[in-house]
Amino acid sequence: MRKPKRRGGTMAMEKSSSKYRTQFWYVAMASFLLWLVLLYLFSSSAKTVHNHERLFRQENIIDLPVENVPQNNESDEAPVVVSEDISVDNSSLPVSVDSSPVDQMSEDKKVVADLVEELEKERVENEKKRVENEKKRADSGIISGRSSRARRGHRESRKARSSGRVEADTKRVRHNDDEETKVENSDQENHQSSDKEPNFFESKNYVEPKKEQVDDNDDDFVNKGGKELENDGSSNDLQGDNTSEIVSQPKTQRNYASNNNTSKAKSRVDSKRNQPKKDQKVTLRPMETIRNDPCKEKYVYMHEVPSLFNEELLKNCWTLSRWTDMCELTSNFGLGPRLPNVEGVSGWYATNQFTLEVIFHNRMKQYKCLTKDSSLASAVFVPYYPGLDLMRFLWGPFPSMRDAAALDLMKWLRESREWKRMNGRDHFMVAGRTTWDFMRTPENESDWGNRLMILPEVRNMTMLLIESSPWNYHGFAVPYPTYFHPSTYAEIIQWQMRMRRINRRYLFSFVGAPRPNLGDSIRTEIMDQCKASKRKCKLLECVSGSQKCYKPDQIMKFFLSSTFCLQPPGDSYTRRSTFDSILAGCIPVFFHPGSAYAQYIWHLPKDIGKYSVFIPEKTVKEGKVSIENVLSRIPRTRVFAMREQVIRLIPRLMYFNPSSKSEDTGRFEDAFDVAVEGVLQRVEGLRKRIEEGNEEIFDFPEKYSWKYNVFGNVEKHEWDSYFDRP
Repeated sequence: MRKPKRRGGTMAMEKSSSKYRTQFWYVAMASFLLWLVLLYLFSSSAKTVHNHERLFRQENIIDLPVENVPQNNESDEAPVVVSEDISVDNSSLPVSVDSSPVDQMSEDKKVVADLVEELEKERVENEKKRVENEKKRADSGIISGRSSRARRGHRESRKARSSGRVEADTKRVRHNDDEETKVENSDQENHQSSDKEPNFFESKNYVEPKKEQVDDNDDDFVNKGGKELENDGSSNDLQGDNTSEIVSQPKTQRNYASNNNTSKAKSRVDSKRNQPKKDQKVTLRPMETIRNDPCKEKYVYMHEVPSLFNEELLKNCWTLSRWTDMCELTSNFGLGPRLPNVEGVSGWYATNQFTLEVIFHNRMKQYKCLTKDSSLASAVFVPYYPGLDLMRFLWGPFPSMRDAAALDLMKWLRESREWKRMNGRDHFMVAGRTTWDFMRTPENESDWGNRLMILPEVRNMTMLLIESSPWNYHGFAVPYPTYFHPSTYAEIIQWQMRMRRINRRYLFSFVGAPRPNLGDSIRTEIMDQCKASKRKCKLLECVSGSQKCYKPDQIMKFFLSSTFCLQPPGDSYTRRSTFDSILAGCIPVFFHPGSAYAQYIWHLPKDIGKYSVFIPEKTVKEGKVSIENVLSRIPRTRVFAMREQVIRLIPRLMYFNPSSKSEDTGRFEDAFDVAVEGVLQRVEGLRKRIEEGNEEIFDFPEKYSWKYNVFGNVEKHEWDSYFDRP
C-alpha cells in the first residue's frame, strides 16, 4: 500500500525556493552595479595613464633641427650638433583633451629639464674619464706626440660640440620658461618662485659625490689586489664614439645605450679579475693548529651536499636497478644483509660491489680527523653517489638524464667557498663503478655511461674508483668491497690466524665465465688448462643459470681450498675476485699489469713478487706456457712467504664496519684509511707545485700516468706494450 503524499511539505519547499530566487536576483543586480563601477574606475585610470605616457612616446619626442659638421678622420659618421639659434615651438606637441595648457607646458618643461640634466651629467663624467685616460697615457708613454695631439684635438672638437649642444638646450629651457610665463598669467609670487627654480647647469655639486664614490671604489679595488685594465687607444676611441651617439639619441634610447656600454665594461673588468695573477699569493694551505695535534695535515672537511645527491637515492632504492633488490643491498650502511659466520668468524655480509660509495661515506662520518671547519682541512670530501645515480638511467633511452645530476653537482661545487681555494684540486670523490662507466664522449651520446670523468671540474679533483684508467691524471683505484667487514681487532686477528692454519687441497683454481666475444681474452685458454689439470686445479664455471657464483659462501670455499687463484682480465682489467681471493689467503696470479699493479698503487706493495705471480697473457694465448708447470716450480718456502704477505695485506684491502669505532680495530688500517692517506699526500704534492709557481701541475704526458704513478718516472718499461694506445 502506497503512502499518501504530503502536500504541506511541498508548499513549504516552493515558498523556500521562491525566497531563494528573490535573493539570487538581488545579489545578481548588486554584482552588476559593482561591475559597472569598477569598469568606470578602470577606464578613468587607463585614460590618466595614457595622458601621462603621451610625452614619452617615440612620436612625441622633441624633434630638434640639426646641422652637419665636417667629418673627422677618426669617425666614420658625422655627429650632429644642436643649433643655438633654434627655438622649440611647444604648440606643435599634441595636447590631451583632458589636460589644460598650463599642465601641458609644465610637463614639457620637466621632460626638457631631465634631458638637459642627463646631458650635463654625461658630459662631466666623460670629461673626467678623458682627463684620467690622458694622465695614464702620459705616464705610461703609450702614444706618440702626433697621435696625442690628434686625439686631443678630436676630443676638444667633441667637447665643443657637446658644450654647444648644452648651450642650445639652455636656451630652449629659457624659451619654454618665457612661454610658460605668458600662458600662466599668474601673480607675482609665482613669477618669483619660477625665478628661483634650480639651475640644471650648476650640477657640479650633484655629480661630485658620485665622482668621489668612483674614486673610492677604485682605491678599494687596488687595495684588494685587483688589477687595473690597460687603457689602449681602441678603448678610448670607443668611449668617445659612444658619447657622441648618446648625446644625439632620444632619452629612452640614450639610457639603453649607456646601460649597454656599462654592462660591457663591467664584463671586461670581471674577465680581467678572474684571470690568475702570478704576482698575487693565494692562501692554499689550511690554518695551523697546535704543535702536538695528532690530526695535523690530516683534517678532512665533508661537504653538506643536497640530499638528492646521496640520501634520496637510498630512500628511492627501488628505482636503482631493474633486476636487483638494491634496497636490501644498501642496508646496514651499504654492507648489505648479514651472513652466517665463516670459519667460526663473524662480520660477514652479502656486500654488492657497487655500494662502495655508501660504505665510504659512512666510514668518513667516523673518520677521526673529520672537521666542520673547512679552513683547517687539507682535503675536502664530496659525498656524492655517482654509481648509484648512474645505475637508474644506465639502460634508459635518454643519455642526458645520466648527466643531469652530475652537472648540477658541479655547479653547486663551483659556487662553494671551499672550491675556490684551490679550484677543486683538494676535493675528492668516490665512485663504486669502473672508470669506463663515466667516460662517455660528447661525440657518442648514445654510448655507454655518462660524462662524469671528463667534466673539467672532476678533472681537477681526485677521483677514487674500483678501477681507474691508466691514461688519466685524476683517477685512482681503490679495492672492491669484499664480504668481510670486521668491527673489532679480535675479529681481524682471528681470521688471519685461521687463514694460516687452513689446509689447501688444490694448487690453483679459477672462478669465472669465458669471454668468447672478446678476441684478446685468455679465459678460454685458462679454463682449458684447468680442466686438463683435474687433480691440481678446481674450476667454478659461471655459466648462465648457475647460482654458485653469486653465493658468498660457495665462492669463499673455492678460494680457501686453493694455494693460487687465477685472476685474468674480464670485461675490464680488474676483478672483484682478486680481493675475495686475497681475503681467503690465496696467492693471486695476474696476467696483465693493469689488473692490479698499475691500479691499486696505494694498497699493494711495490715489490709485486712478494705477494703475487705474474704470467704474461701473450704466452698463455699462444700456448707457450703451462700454468701448472709455472706454479709447481715455485719453492715451498717461497710459497709460505708469499702467503704470509697476502694474509698481512688483508686489513688494507677490506673495509671495516662503519658502525665500529677506530679504537675497536686497534692498530689496523683498512682500505678507507689507506685511500684517505693517499689522497692527502696527492693533494699536498699538488699544493706544493702551485705554491712554487709551476704553470703546469703535471710535468708528464697524461697517457703515461700509469707509469708515473707506479715507478715515479716515464722512462721506457717492459710493460709499455700493455698500455700502448692505438
